[in-house]
Amino acid sequence: MTSVATRGARDLETFASEAEKWLATAVPARWRENRGRLAGKESDALRREWDRMLWKGGYSGLSIPAKFGGRGLGLAEEVVFHVLAGKVQAPDGFTRVGKTLVAPMLIKSGTPGQRETYLPPMMRGEEVWCQGFSEPEAGSDLAGIQTRARPVEGGYLLTGRKVWTSFAQHAQRCLVLAQTQPDAGRYRNLTMLLVDMAQPGITISDIRQISGAVHFAEVRFDDVFVSADDRVGADGEGWQVAMRVLGDERGGVETASRYVEIRSDLDLLLETVGDRPELAGHLRNLDVRAELLRWQLAKVVDREADADSAFQRSASVLKVMWSELWQDVTRLGLSTAPHTHREHWRYQYLEARAVSIYSGTNEIQRNILSERILGLPR
Repeated sequence: MTSVATRGARDLETFASEAEKWLATAVPARWRENRGRLAGKESDALRREWDRMLWKGGYSGLSIPAKFGGRGLGLAEEVVFHVLAGKVQAPDGFTRVGKTLVAPMLIKSGTPGQRETYLPPMMRGEEVWCQGFSEPEAGSDLAGIQTRARPVEGGYLLTGRKVWTSFAQHAQRCLVLAQTQPDAGRYRNLTMLLVDMAQPGITISDIRQISGAVHFAEVRFDDVFVSADDRVGADGEGWQVAMRVLGDERGGVETASRYVEIRSDLDLLLETVGDRPELAGHLRNLDVRAELLRWQLAKVVDREADADSAFQRSASVLKVMWSELWQDVTRLGLSTAPHTHREHWRYQYLEARAVSIYSGTNEIQRNILSERILGLPR
């Protein structure tokens, strides 16, 4: 992928103009008018249709090489498109995990057969993927997971539990990190597997959040067979593969979507309580932090080619910035907003409680930054 500087600002402006025009007519009117109030089945149907529309419109897998079904552009175009999509309240399709996490991983670490099998239906919006990393006893300590994949003839038998699994209720495939060598040392006993979700031995249970929403699920695996052909990398190399996946998860695409939501919430605050003198300093501070977030997002985009060092560190900074900013914005909104906006701020406040935990807790991100940037001892 080429850098932003190589492509040029003019190319990016042209892309943004084309994307903005497409979004203006592509977003279903019923979604735009009723977002947040549609019944589950209707909402799900519109989100599935949106995945197919992205493919037909040429906006699926923007940074994925064309030979794998994408557009062959870069992270800059992905970020620009997600910002524009957020502004017009476009649906969040079900294929985000596949396109932003699984696809880059398979391109970097997968076999030709895996790429040929899984990337085309992913780009077309036909197959939904979920990510099986976190566990009940290993949330922030990913190296301590207990899910086991016991080697058998032709592959593995997978047993264990995963929690906070986005899109599990809709997924055909799951990216699972599991122990395959329990006697090996820490970080060297894990393997990344691609699991077919439509087979016996898999149980999915919804997890209802404090906000009332259901974004996640618990997934149980009971002697589920995984072919050796569906192992990513060598046996015992799962930790290295997982770190690359988490770096992509903390990077630009997720932050682009969050930035739009944070900016929207902050603008609502300025509109409703911006004339209160006692809040002027607090609101000014939040506004400055939102602008700094935008600049940090641009920095991460410029470092996309340096995926194993500067990009990863910048992504950790980004994760801490946006998650804590959103929590502070929603906290102020809940405590100061007029009655007419009370329900909005209650929901946003409760939703924001979890964002400093997932994709690696903010404590973990600060450890990464202290060790890899400041050179502090462990």
